[in-house]
Amino acid sequence: MKKAKLNRMMVALLVSLVLLVGSLPTRAQQPAPPEQKQQEPQNKQKQKQQQKAQKQQQQQPQEQQQVKQQQKAQKQQQAQQQQQVKQQQKAQKQQQPQQQQQQVKQQQKAQKQQQAQQQQQQVKQQQKAQKQQRLSQQEQQQRITQQQQRIVQYREHLDQQQRLAQQQSAQLQQQKRMAHYRFQQQYYQRLRQQQLSLRNAGSYNYGRDPYFYTPPSYRYSRGGSYYETNQYGANLLRQAVNYGYEEGFRAGQADRQDHWGFNFEDSYAYRDANYGFTGYYVERDDYNYYFREGFRRGYEDGYNSRYQYGRRSNGKYVILAAVLGAILVFEALR
Repeated sequence: MKKAKLNRMMVALLVSLVLLVGSLPTRAQQPAPPEQKQQEPQNKQKQKQQQKAQKQQQQQPQEQQQVKQQQKAQKQQQAQQQQQVKQQQKAQKQQQPQQQQQQVKQQQKAQKQQQAQQQQQQVKQQQKAQKQQRLSQQEQQQRITQQQQRIVQYREHLDQQQRLAQQQSAQLQQQKRMAHYRFQQQYYQRLRQQQLSLRNAGSYNYGRDPYFYTPPSYRYSRGGSYYETNQYGANLLRQAVNYGYEEGFRAGQADRQDHWGFNFEDSYAYRDANYGFTGYYVERDDYNYYFREGFRRGYEDGYNSRYQYGRRSNGKYVILAAVLGAILVFEALR
């Protein structure tokens, strides 16, 4: 009886313990405390901020690299623009002299055309005047007689100049001015051929030369006096200035090569001044005067290696038309 009672009590005690244990809540099932609930959003916000900061840190190098690339591209663009500006400036500088040269050429071409037109007009006027006027037989004969006397005097003068040329050649050799010596020899050879052609001319047909029956159409001034001539005499005087310029240029070059002082009057060619003169149409003094005017200017250009009074054309030295017009001024006779 006592065992049975004891067993029942043990069973009742076990049941009570089981019920007691089942009524107790587990920790996992227990609700979180209020403080823990408040920290959860803060933790989430911190995580978001950390993630955002990580993204920003990842984006910053990319942005910096993009900025550097943009700056590099801008520098390259600026360098290209500067190079383009320099090229444009260089092209403009190169273009300006070309434009100036082109303008000078156009002006020279226009001047030549204008001079050619004026000369053609003058020739036409002279031809028209020749048809209308003609010297009388008496005036024509007087001009022929004067010309014959001029030829005799010119031949005698050339003989005298030959002796002077020999003396000048010896002096140049003593002074060791070999460049000027060669120039003088060339000048004298041309003068010698001119002299021989004058002697071999024989009897001249004055009747077929229009100079001797053409009346004067121009006048010019020299030494305070006026002289008259026709187109043939005028052309010969223009030739005297041109021949003088060319010979003077060569003489100036020779003295510069010899390291000789500037002295155009010392040259035999300047003192002779007869190259190109055939003895016809004008007085020898007139031809010599205008030859020396061209010689002096040519000597200055040749000695100083410049082209102030003339230019080089087809291997020859030619005086400028404007300079020629200033030296030799013709007035048309009416």
